[in-house]
Amino acid sequence: MKIAYISTYPPRECGLATFNQNLMGAINANFPERKSLLEGGYVVALNDSEDVQAYEYPEDVKYVIRQNHQKDYIRAANYINTSTVDAVIMEHEFGIYGGESGIYVLPLINRLEKPLISILHTVLKDPSYVQRIIIREIAEQSSKIVVMSKRAVEFLTTIYDIPAEKIQIIEHGVPNLEAPENNPVKNLTPFKNHRVLLTFGLLSRNKGLETVVKALPQIVAKHPDVMYVILGNTHPGVIKNSGEEYRDYLKNLAAQLKVSQHLSFINKFVSEDELMDYLTACEVYVTPYLNEAQITSGTLSYAVGAGAAVVSTPYWHATELLDENRGRLFDFKNSEALASIVNELLDDDEALAELKQNAYNYGLHLRYPVIGSEYIKVAEEAASTHDFSDKILKNSIVDPEVLPKFNLAHVLRLTDDTGIVQHAKYGIPNLKEGYCVDDNARALIMALMAYQRNGSQEAYRLLPIYLSYIHYMQTEDGNFRNFLSFDRRYLDEVGTEDSFGRTIWALGHLISSPASNSYREFALELFHRSYPHFKALRYIRGMANTIIGIALYLQVYPSDEGMIFELKRLTQPMIDAYNNTRSDDWEWFEESMTYDNAILPLALLHSCEITGDENVRKVALTTMAFLDKLTLSNGYLSPVGNDGWYYRGGTFPTFDQQAIETMAMVLMHFQAYRIFRKPQYIEKMFLSYKWFLGENTLRAPLYDHETKGCCDGLLPDGINRNQGAESTLAYLISHLTVLKAFELEYEYNKADSANKGLITL
Repeated sequence: MKIAYISTYPPRECGLATFNQNLMGAINANFPERKSLLEGGYVVALNDSEDVQAYEYPEDVKYVIRQNHQKDYIRAANYINTSTVDAVIMEHEFGIYGGESGIYVLPLINRLEKPLISILHTVLKDPSYVQRIIIREIAEQSSKIVVMSKRAVEFLTTIYDIPAEKIQIIEHGVPNLEAPENNPVKNLTPFKNHRVLLTFGLLSRNKGLETVVKALPQIVAKHPDVMYVILGNTHPGVIKNSGEEYRDYLKNLAAQLKVSQHLSFINKFVSEDELMDYLTACEVYVTPYLNEAQITSGTLSYAVGAGAAVVSTPYWHATELLDENRGRLFDFKNSEALASIVNELLDDDEALAELKQNAYNYGLHLRYPVIGSEYIKVAEEAASTHDFSDKILKNSIVDPEVLPKFNLAHVLRLTDDTGIVQHAKYGIPNLKEGYCVDDNARALIMALMAYQRNGSQEAYRLLPIYLSYIHYMQTEDGNFRNFLSFDRRYLDEVGTEDSFGRTIWALGHLISSPASNSYREFALELFHRSYPHFKALRYIRGMANTIIGIALYLQVYPSDEGMIFELKRLTQPMIDAYNNTRSDDWEWFEESMTYDNAILPLALLHSCEITGDENVRKVALTTMAFLDKLTLSNGYLSPVGNDGWYYRGGTFPTFDQQAIETMAMVLMHFQAYRIFRKPQYIEKMFLSYKWFLGENTLRAPLYDHETKGCCDGLLPDGINRNQGAESTLAYLISHLTVLKAFELEYEYNKADSANKGLITL
């Protein structure tokens, strides 16, 4: 069996790098015919440097991912997929991958065609929104999740809702080494003629080493031959930001306590052979971490495997590994308790020896060859049961069961008796930003769709609020203001053409719906008062939104010749813009793609549905196909990012991706399906909708199952966690459109079957 390993890797000084190298060796140790690690697979290494040659990697490393380069992750997936490996083992720690909490790992694992086994080195009890998303998605894409403690299993099942059968405990491995007969470490100055307390690992503030230093006065008062040895370099991240501040602090603390002669630093990164020498040369090994939130500690496992007498604070891994008298525990930051335990052990040679023997005996089943054989079983099972076609099917099938349950909770949170608040801080309304007619128009459409779908009285009660806001923002001459402060002061004299058009769209939607007659009459009044401003529109997005509203109006009043004329008049500049701009490689209306792009083909689809104009239909389908090619060709929606827009001949901007782009794509494909009844449109509609649920560039869902809101956008390094009205309404309108599409598909199929005589009506 050949395996690709995704991890940091030596010579990078990192605990995961060492672990992964040891795991490769442990697995290969079960195949004695292999002469090198490379025969068992290769490593895809994570770099913390922009330079792929920053480390002199051994030949085991065949591909390097620069941590903060998104495209490297995609290329790595392609490299693995085209190689001959049978499975992939990935080490996971949030900090080694790029983006917010390491979110860049998700596009990589989503593209893997090989079975994936993920080893979680950190499982947080209180994950952030993004961290929880990442772990859930890793579990979804993995054949098996491996953790190293029972507590990790508990967290994954209860906090992350991962099925227990997907999780397997394989404890942290330890070197297959015995104590040397002549230990060279015992001749080192800090060890010679001393009883040594030892801590090793990369130094940083969270290690709590000051607790041991503070315990030294009590210990050396009783045992003056004690030396506390701190073995290891300062963490590279700490060096970068703070230099040797922590090491200097410990030295100064020892001087204040008058125990400087009992504290020794060995500032080096040691090999495993050397480490075994140090561990077997010490009397007591101490891990004084400051809080319980450590699910795995490689240093602790090594100490137990070496048969050291371990004294530790009760962090999660320690409480499990040191159970049954394999070590002793003291409370966090309690230097007096630590001193008492150490003195007790140093006074009682039998108790000390028993602790060491218990640890050694337990460590035998942690030896690397044993652990390696367990990973081989997991990898072989994953390879034998893996079917990549299932993954393709799962990601492509149009399945209404994947839709979250429709819920207005966040809309109700954002709505007061004035209207819907424009912005939010996370899931909390940001009242300082006030209201806008854009969002209240969208909210009116959403509430109407919800009411039409299932007669929701909750949605129906929202209609007069949004309609009243639109009325309040209409000027005497029929135009519309846009912005209103929280204390109901107008913040502009007239809104944009976009906000005008969206308001006409919302009014047209209400006019065409079977809502209350009084609401429809009110909408008609507002609609007709705004009519004179149709002629003043100059920009095609304002025209497009207005066209949709007029087309909806004409569904109810098809004989209104004035409106038909207006529909054709507003459509023509869009056709002219297309004809003046298009070329063989650029089928679009402008020299650039900016925002709300799918609204333009959507408007033409609405227009040709009313007028039957063949040329308008052709332009609508051509521009829609061009947009689809640019944004859906990767198998998921990647809309034009608003960080620079997309100019003809330029580079396609991936970020920032906005929810209204996705809503427009959903509506565009739904309208195409309504008119042409081709299954490809409903499939593209659903694919676009799944952008909200995580089928996107970062593989991160924007819909928040907790708040029932939608995050404001997809950023280069993660998610904009604010959940304003625009994004939430875009999600809900898309959700309701998808449900409507499924019902329409059922009706079409039923009608087609009846026409073929397959069923009797």
